[in-house]
Amino acid sequence: MHGVAARRLAGRDAREARLKLKLDLHPIYNRGGEIDKALREIIDEAIRKRATEVEIIPGKGSGQLKKKVLRFLDQKEIKALYHRIDKDAKNHGRLFVYFRYK
Repeated sequence: MHGVAARRLAGRDAREARLKLKLDLHPIYNRGGEIDKALREIIDEAIRKRATEVEIIPGKGSGQLKKKVLRFLDQKEIKALYHRIDKDAKNHGRLFVYFRYK
């Protein structure tokens, strides 16, 4: 391919590239305010960078941190920002938040 057709194809490939972000909550697992702040920051960063996926790692533990993360994501104003959430079937210490852009 040459010229315009090659540039169009290259542009489409760049647009379809998926940006994925990751947030590991292990270092701040016992600091509630910092957890909410970190979650909000990763959501804002995903939107700013047009990421399609954010992986959040609350860890396995007792499940309390994962519940806190799910409560955060379930807030009306936060829920409006993302498309859907998936829980990792093979690793219950991991969540995926997916974004869709128009």
